[in-house]
Amino acid sequence: MERLDRGRGRLVTEDIADPAFDPTSYGLTYERMMATIHGQTPDGRVITGVEVFRQAYGAVGWGWVLNWTRLPVVRWFADRAYDFFAKHRLIFTGRRGACERGACEVAPPERVAAEH
Repeated sequence: MERLDRGRGRLVTEDIADPAFDPTSYGLTYERMMATIHGQTPDGRVITGVEVFRQAYGAVGWGWVLNWTRLPVVRWFADRAYDFFAKHRLIFTGRRGACERGACEVAPPERVAAEH
């Protein structure tokens, strides 16, 4: 997506795996951020799921790729399909058990403990 933006600054990404990332700056926990993709609109709203992709593709001029998922019935199915994928993405992408081995750990242990 950053390549599609071509440095125009219409899309800014943030890596939640970066140790400096702080989900609390968005009012969220790391676990919540890991559950589904999140985005923030230019007006500051936090969005989730397929809407993040719709907005991101639109921002870089490729909105046509997902515009069809805005249709009411299609939106419902697209949103449910993404929710299912997000929940099982580690299995689908061949990373089953990755979190159990610590690969999903981002926050320092003291910050994770403080969030609970």
